[in-house]
Amino acid sequence: MLLEAVYHRPRLNWSYAYNESTIHLRLRAKKGDLTEVFAFAGDKYTWDTTKELIPMTLFTSDAMFDYWECASVPIYRRLKYGFLLQKDNEKVWMTENDFQTNRPENPNKLFEFPFINPVDVFTPPAWVKDAVFYQIFPERFANGDPSLDPKDVQPWGAEPTPTNFFGGDLQGVIDHLDHLNELGINAIYFTPLFTATTNHKYDTEDYMKVDPHFGDIATLKKLVELCHKRGIRVLLDAVFNHSGGTFAPFLDVQEKGEDSIYKDWFHIREFPLQVVNGIPTYDTFAFEPHMPKLNTEHPEVKEYLLKVAEFWITEVGIDGWRLDVANEVDHDFWREFRKVVKRANPEAYILGEIWHESAPWLEGDKFDAVMNYPFTDAVLDFFVHGNLDAEGFANSIGRQLSRYPLQASEVAFNLLDSHDTPRLLTLAAGDKNKMRLAALFQFTFMGTPCIYYGDEFGMDGEGDPGCRKCMEWNPEKQDRDLFEFYRQLIQIRNEQPALRTGTFTFLEAGRQGSKIAYERRLDLETIVVLINSEETAQTFRIDVDERNWENLFTADTVRAERGKLNVKMPAYGFAILKAIN
Repeated sequence: MLLEAVYHRPRLNWSYAYNESTIHLRLRAKKGDLTEVFAFAGDKYTWDTTKELIPMTLFTSDAMFDYWECASVPIYRRLKYGFLLQKDNEKVWMTENDFQTNRPENPNKLFEFPFINPVDVFTPPAWVKDAVFYQIFPERFANGDPSLDPKDVQPWGAEPTPTNFFGGDLQGVIDHLDHLNELGINAIYFTPLFTATTNHKYDTEDYMKVDPHFGDIATLKKLVELCHKRGIRVLLDAVFNHSGGTFAPFLDVQEKGEDSIYKDWFHIREFPLQVVNGIPTYDTFAFEPHMPKLNTEHPEVKEYLLKVAEFWITEVGIDGWRLDVANEVDHDFWREFRKVVKRANPEAYILGEIWHESAPWLEGDKFDAVMNYPFTDAVLDFFVHGNLDAEGFANSIGRQLSRYPLQASEVAFNLLDSHDTPRLLTLAAGDKNKMRLAALFQFTFMGTPCIYYGDEFGMDGEGDPGCRKCMEWNPEKQDRDLFEFYRQLIQIRNEQPALRTGTFTFLEAGRQGSKIAYERRLDLETIVVLINSEETAQTFRIDVDERNWENLFTADTVRAERGKLNVKMPAYGFAILKAIN
């Protein structure tokens, strides 16, 4: 038993309240080392009558470690606990400070979960688990009101550049809500809508106004109301890390220098404001002079931005915020931001843009979720680039699941491309088989999937500006078969609760392999997904529950017999199978 690999701490993703009555405990051990693990738990004030051994299950693994987990529902909402580790006949007890061969006689030296205070329970909005998002880059989705067109607007569908405009607006979105309903999505994420000088609008000029090229607040209210009537939630993008260079307080600092009353709204290293050898004399997003970094610790800046966050929820009725460059803003600001937003709408979804492991932002006091780019990388590396074998892919996904509390994984924002990346079809070098398999995993995995506008029609494009092409509305240029694939995926996800909130377990993911099988389970409902990412046929032989199996979605005919899946899967084949009780 390699005790040096065993790890636990009484907080974060290792010991947390899943809801107001349930505590989840996790423990890490060397991969394949332990045969059984138990939590030794009870109430510290009634230890002798409440202590129990709770079996822990191996809920996920990565390349080096196994992660064991159990749930406890303590009578008095508090818990003292340690662990019993077993490797065949060898037994070791783990306390807060050491390992010992004898069972601890009292709880004094064990770990402690002091009390489940409801206010401390991380509770993301429940609706997000059932959401399928659709990302819209407003300037390129649809031109519904030509009277709003910018100067020198380009013909729809012409070649995009970093600086040109095509006249996409809010009315264009309203005009195509039927398309979104037909596809089946029930949530929209808009990149910024507020007044700015660029086509992407990440250089905010006025946080309290809709950009006039998109419409006005009345049009946005109408759009939100129409979306809500169709069962579609609306998420707006906020840029609180930095403003644009035309933001009035920044212009004042540029004009008045150290005499400006707004000089402390920004992080200025020296006056005058200028760029020296490519580096501004003030902090910015990256080194972009047009995007000065806001001092969110300043009371006036904080008050202004928090009013912005509240206004668009209370005045327009949006359902949450996506937060740009979220990891570069101070944590204290986000704590206050969450309080303001949740007071305005307790069901608002707070989504941070972070591209890496994000546990410090997912403790329940800041964000509900982050844009899950580590998930993106793993899916692309296996299904699209072929940089991971099946075992490596399973290890990568297991590592992701181990990092966060379950409620964070259930609402993770799982994307495969966006306005910041090449499009999925381009990443797949035009291979729609690879694209389909990546999307299939995305829609049958834990978390909320997001489709980047136009992917459903087979749009391609390299990184910015290629990934920001005009939406393809010409039916002759739309891939309707691909659209139907996405529509069916969404429908199946919506109809099967286990695909949204069930447990996730790999059943097959072999070393040097190119096929995977995994199970989603919720109470008595069991769904198994088989995917062959190889360009040749492969056979699956998997032991399953001795029940009949219904074929929900497949690229070929699949027969499942009682207790055994023995399936020859064609090249790039897949199947979603449901056990029939």
